[in-house]
Amino acid sequence: MKTGVSVIIPVHNAGKFIFDTMMSVVSQEYTDWEMILVNDHSEDDSVNIIRDFIDQRKGKKGTQEIKLLDAGEKRGAANARNTGIDAATRRYIAFLDADDMWEPEKLKEQIVFQEKIGAEFTFTGYEFADDNGVSIDKIVQVPFHMEYRSALKNTTIFTSTVMFDSEKLSRDLMYMPDVPSEDTACWWKVMRSGIPAWGLNRPLTLYRRSGGTLSSNKITAIKRIWNLYRNVEHLSLLRSAWCFMFYAFHAVMRRI
Repeated sequence: MKTGVSVIIPVHNAGKFIFDTMMSVVSQEYTDWEMILVNDHSEDDSVNIIRDFIDQRKGKKGTQEIKLLDAGEKRGAANARNTGIDAATRRYIAFLDADDMWEPEKLKEQIVFQEKIGAEFTFTGYEFADDNGVSIDKIVQVPFHMEYRSALKNTTIFTSTVMFDSEKLSRDLMYMPDVPSEDTACWWKVMRSGIPAWGLNRPLTLYRRSGGTLSSNKITAIKRIWNLYRNVEHLSLLRSAWCFMFYAFHAVMRRI
């Protein structure tokens, strides 16, 4: 039986943040992991920073490995994460965005939680941080249990908190669709198959929020979630509107 965690990090022009992100993995109390960084056509110094980091870690003993892969054709985060899933060799698949960070106990506590309830799919709470990675004291609480119908109305599952058990989930289910908001589409796809998501209500991830683009991001998010309802989940206009009301309410509550 496989053990350990494959940490998948898509990288696109993340030179400002990627060192801190990698350090948050290296600093985990749980030490049986591989870090898979997938370069998605970065044009900054991301790749050089990652290579230097790997060189500095050479010769370290233990059950840790760092891999730098290339996503190939530029198709965005979904393709990069799927490339990482294909390369993963450990039992658990965990996602981490290149500008986010984990608390040192994140993997250890989530694996204990996942194994205790025998879950295929878990996620955790998180807290917002500023551009410097400093907490702004806004913690997002998460429910203990989510199924497909409830997930359509509450997109609280944050990518950098998700963990899949590859011995219980097929890779086809874990693959992210090539659509905007591919991560949410993936969670819904898994839950639509009858597999629930289980939430560990502890803020174990720091989610960076940049200040300059919040308004445009909100408009983009609205367009993307509506597209998921209508063109991916194929919900009726009425049901889409009903789910959207709850989505908007929860989205506002996470940010105030």
